[in-house]
Amino acid sequence: MTSEPSHSKSPVVLVDDLRVRFVSRDLDLPVVSGVSFALHPHETLCLLGESGSGKSVTMRALMRLLPETAHLSGRIVVDGQDVLALDEPGLRALRGKSVAMIFQEPMTALDPVFTVGRQIAETVVCHEGVSYGAADRRALELLEMVQVPSAKRRLAAYPHELSGGLRQRMMIAMALACRPKVLLADEPTTALDATVQIQILLLLRELQKELGMATIVVTHDLGVACETADRVAVMYAGRFVETGPVEALMEAPRHPYTLGLLNATVHGQSRGARLKTIVGAPPDLAALPPGCSFAPRCGDAWDTCTAETPHARMSGGRMVRCHKYNEAGLDLLSATAP
Repeated sequence: MTSEPSHSKSPVVLVDDLRVRFVSRDLDLPVVSGVSFALHPHETLCLLGESGSGKSVTMRALMRLLPETAHLSGRIVVDGQDVLALDEPGLRALRGKSVAMIFQEPMTALDPVFTVGRQIAETVVCHEGVSYGAADRRALELLEMVQVPSAKRRLAAYPHELSGGLRQRMMIAMALACRPKVLLADEPTTALDATVQIQILLLLRELQKELGMATIVVTHDLGVACETADRVAVMYAGRFVETGPVEALMEAPRHPYTLGLLNATVHGQSRGARLKTIVGAPPDLAALPPGCSFAPRCGDAWDTCTAETPHARMSGGRMVRCHKYNEAGLDLLSATAP
């Protein structure tokens, strides 16, 4: 678990009221609704939540890696650049240089017809304008940095010749090729076995410390959040419902959804104990219920919860979006619940 970072520097990522809608002839689907956060150098933010909550869309919006049907509004500033105002040449310069991404499945992210060495070198040539000879040397340095065994020989390998763990290390090397200020990791350990997962998480943490990057990790795994994050943002139905330092949030969750996620994991549970599941399923984003989107699944819901959308309540560096709390962040459940 990482320590709380210093915030003496300006944020390298600033997101204000980000909204993303997928619009087609027959559909106008709100996927992200009013997300705001700041991320500083050396800091790791973990986006936590079930599939379909808007985590990956939020992260891809930072690089504008969304289909043409996606309509973005709000403000996104990465490394001092207004992302929503950039043209295509500006976006190509941003991607890989200022911000880079580790995709969820390296087998589909890597090009099967080129060696991994050539793919890494091409990134360096594109952004730094060096020769392929210099880029090849840089690729070798990167593979050694991410602890690929027999690194020189692996440069000539094709993606299908590598194990899942090695492919993921290649993706990390490619993402770090131009020393980005911001690293985005979309479920970086999902397809890996437990031993390799730990290796990759430790590697990412070491590299972040060495290179001073700001990092955003998307996951639904609480163990990944605990091992990598300084702060956690719990996301549900396109909104942040709770944010805060990882230790405080894990030890004393405030939102019923966060508590449900913690209760539904085997971590810390007695052997043989039944896990507590969250009833129901995530809502249809095209037909969100009135009031709090989590109310239909919440055991503590009041009449107010199904009538009014809760506002964000701030207290002690934490945010919670729940009617249980007043403006000072105090828990009102025991005092006012019917």
